[in-house]
Amino acid sequence: MTRNSQASSVSHSPVVLDIAGLTLSADDRRRLQHPLTGGLILFARNWQSRAQLTELTSEIKSIRPDMLVCVDHEGGRVQRFRTDGFTHLPPMRVLGEMWMNDGKRGAGSGALEATDAATATGHVLAAELRACGVDLSFTPVLDLDHGGSSVIGDRAFHRDPRVATLLAKSLMHGLLLAGMHNCGKHFPGHGFVKADSHVDVPVDKRSLKAILADDAKPYEWLSTSLASVMPAHVIYPKVDAQPAGFSARWLKDILRMQLGFTGAIFSDDLSMAGARCINGGEVTYAEAASVALNAGCDMVLLCNQSEAGIGTVDELLDGLLEVQASNHWQPDPDSEARRLDLLPQTAPLTWDELMHSPVYQRSLERLP
Repeated sequence: MTRNSQASSVSHSPVVLDIAGLTLSADDRRRLQHPLTGGLILFARNWQSRAQLTELTSEIKSIRPDMLVCVDHEGGRVQRFRTDGFTHLPPMRVLGEMWMNDGKRGAGSGALEATDAATATGHVLAAELRACGVDLSFTPVLDLDHGGSSVIGDRAFHRDPRVATLLAKSLMHGLLLAGMHNCGKHFPGHGFVKADSHVDVPVDKRSLKAILADDAKPYEWLSTSLASVMPAHVIYPKVDAQPAGFSARWLKDILRMQLGFTGAIFSDDLSMAGARCINGGEVTYAEAASVALNAGCDMVLLCNQSEAGIGTVDELLDGLLEVQASNHWQPDPDSEARRLDLLPQTAPLTWDELMHSPVYQRSLERLP
């Protein structure tokens, strides 16, 4: 069965949820079997050891073989698994600094070393995750380092969109060496605003022309390389009154039509403050999800809510079914096809096999 025919037999499973602990509870198993659940995102609280993580992901796949198991694992301060053999990866700014450091080796030597190190970083990152059963990391960060963002900071490669683009492309090459796709974030750019969308609603007052000429350039230049994109919970009032992740103008008109992006679009976390304020008022998770999906997202994330009790996650799943029944949102088979296309196409190396892999060992040597 082809991916497209498989997608046509499935209505659409757009929700990416989380779990509270190191193992699956009865509620977790029930939610994983819900027809709207298509992904699961892991956090540091879900990590104890490689053996525990591998057992957890194996059980998830036994319940839903098509479940997309995800994690935010970028390097630097955003790296969920750090012990029991996982390599400590650098923040992406280190690669940008390498690019600028030619030393006495001649013009451009720093750029070449940085792109090689970026590929090595992507390969190590993806190979280690895949060896433990993780399918996708939400990386690379394509935000530009304007210097004032508290939430982005050293997660960005560089201020120059040309440097950020080529380093991101090199890192994505490394991901592919281990059979993992990528997710560029946060479209069209979160690096200019100072506010943190986890706890606030950032506003970027620049014009569309200014944004497209600067922060959004990596998305244009990587339109054939990006497998998925995550928009920012930022309002750009000169373009749309809605945050980018809830804006058909940004997602359908600009990202897809103008920039030519054909991959999957994830919403950022619906539990963030920047995600719940639509049209000046706070909405429910199900309402936020339906707005995001109608605006052009293929999948919606709800993170860190499994610990809040049964009601919160089930509120989204059951509420979205009600939204579907009332015809305010309808499943999209094209979105389901894009979700399925993010699943790895090759079997991963086991951890022991990885430790004996010459390609992996060479990548370890080339890390910055």
